[in-house]
Amino acid sequence: MPKSRIRKKADYTPPAAKQTTALKLTNRAWVAPVMLALFLIGLAWIVVFYVTDGSLPVDALGNWNIVVGFGFIAAGFGVSTQWK
Repeated sequence: MPKSRIRKKADYTPPAAKQTTALKLTNRAWVAPVMLALFLIGLAWIVVFYVTDGSLPVDALGNWNIVVGFGFIAAGFGVSTQWK
């Protein structure tokens, strides 16, 4: 069987160094406390609603108090997207 021809490979040349661009980093120290606060407010809202048999936090809302509590929790998840 004939031997295949050996190809010469080009010498390795490393890619050119990338220039770094200055990234503008904003201070996001507020994200974690706000996120946790919204989670806790939503959880507390729902717990208070169930413990008081629907008379608190807002009696006029009735079962919509659960939606308000989950709204706070959802807002906490929304804020969490800003966390880096």
